[in-house]
This record gives sequence, structure tokens and C-alpha cells, in this order.
Amino acid sequence: MTKQIGFLGLGKMGLPMARHLQTHGHTVTCYDPSAERRAAVTTAGMAVAPSVEALMAHCAVIVSSLPNDAALEATAAALVLHARPGTVYVDTSTVSIEASMRVAALLEQAGLVYLRSTVSGNSVMAESAQLTVMVSGNLQAFDAAHDIFSCWGPTCFYLGSAEQARLMKLVINLMIMLTSGMLAEALTLGQKGGLAWDDMWKVITSSAVASPIIKAKAGPLARRDFSPTFTVEQMRKDVGLILDAGASLNVPLSLTALAAQWLSSASAQGGTEEDYAYVIKVVEQSAAVDFAEA
Repeated sequence: MTKQIGFLGLGKMGLPMARHLQTHGHTVTCYDPSAERRAAVTTAGMAVAPSVEALMAHCAVIVSSLPNDAALEATAAALVLHARPGTVYVDTSTVSIEASMRVAALLEQAGLVYLRSTVSGNSVMAESAQLTVMVSGNLQAFDAAHDIFSCWGPTCFYLGSAEQARLMKLVINLMIMLTSGMLAEALTLGQKGGLAWDDMWKVITSSAVASPIIKAKAGPLARRDFSPTFTVEQMRKDVGLILDAGASLNVPLSLTALAAQWLSSASAQGGTEEDYAYVIKVVEQSAAVDFAEA
């Protein structure tokens, strides 16, 4: 069923997600505080609301792709002031469980419906509508919004009535980060022992450990290309959320804590805006491996 959708946050993930909604027949109106991003929305053929308040008052479904807890809570506060009762709020951001719980209480009190709708995948996967969607919240609202989620990827999971989708996103990102750390140590060990970089990638991608994320990384990393699909700084934020969740639930996350230190080193070495796989260079440096001589 066609929906009148407002979309907030039109970055590398949000813009293609909004565009897919419009391509599938929904009426999409967008807003972003960045003039550059609003221009990109117009170029993509979508409408731009004159203000966030106008967008919230006009649309029965609000979708957001936001950078952090503060942005989520500010958006929720604005929804309480400007959205109509019964409005469905679909947030796709990676945020803390605690912030999401505060938002849930606020929106419920205001008579608004809240779907935590996290997505797994990078901007390339968002462009090609190959994201995995993980949703928690009101089950009836989830069923009614399934035609939204299907615009973003072939697979959608309903995980429960509360914060399950938030936690599942952190579980997935923990595994993604530790995959990069595993590669860092394995590749550095191989180089130090005299294995050729190209040979290692050929064997790894043909072996039992060649998961989809490793195969996706293999092409650029085999060329030593650390252009970001997800930056060191973005991963540092997510790893911080993961460690906070572990502390809250009394789960020791020793490997994740080590990964956080590698990311800090990557940032200190000037890799903040490089791909999070820059931790490979961090581990190489710790082993005195010079790639040019490896």
C-alpha cells in the first residue's frame, strides 16, 4: 500500500534508502539540516520539506537515518511536539539501547508508534537494496510497514516488541569489527613469515573462512585500498556502544575491548576517515612489518 513517508537524514545510507521507497511507489518527502544533502535529494527527484516541523506534521510515517543518540532523542522530542497521534516512527540508526528505551517511553506517552528498524550493510549495499533489516516494536505496526522494509533488501526479521533490533545490530557489528581484527593479525603473521600479500588473499578467499564480509573486503584490500565503506571513526562509535551494552549486561567483551584499542591507534595515526580495516596497518606497525618490503 502506498504511504506518505517523511525521511530524515539523507547521508550515504539515508539517501538511497529514501530513493528506493520512492521507486517502489511511496510518496517521499525529505529533510536534512545540510543544504548539500537537501540539494542531493532534489537531484534524486524527491521533494524537500521546508522544515522538519512541516515534514512531521504532514506525514503519517516518519523514517530516520541518524548519526547518534543525541540526534535520535532530539528527533523524538520534535515528533512529540509536531507529529499527529498515531504517527509511525521508523528509525534505522545505530544507537544505544538506553537512548532507544528513553525514546520509546517518550513516544508511547505521546501516542506515537515506534519501530526500531536497524539495517546491516554498507552504503554500497544500500544503493543496491541489499540490506538486511532487523525490526522490533509493535507487531501490528511491523506488519503494516513491511512494504517499507522490503524496499531496502530481500531479508527482514522481526525480533520482538522492545529493543531487540538495537541489540542485534550491535551483535552484527561486533562480528564485523572482529573479522577485521582477525584479518589484521592473520595477514601480519603471514607477511612476517614471508607469505606474499596477493597469495594470501587468493588462498583466504578460496578457503573455509571466506565469509561474505571477507569476500566483500578482499577486492579493495588486496590492492591496499582503504577507501571507506565505513570509517574508523564510525566504527569507534559503534564499538563504544557495544562495550557499553556489554557492561550493562555483565558480558565480558575482551576481544572487542582490544579492537577498540586498535581503532584508537588507527585514529591516532591519521586513519580516522579511512576504512575501519585500517587496523591491518596498526597491527603491521606493531609487528614492524613494512608492506613495501613484505
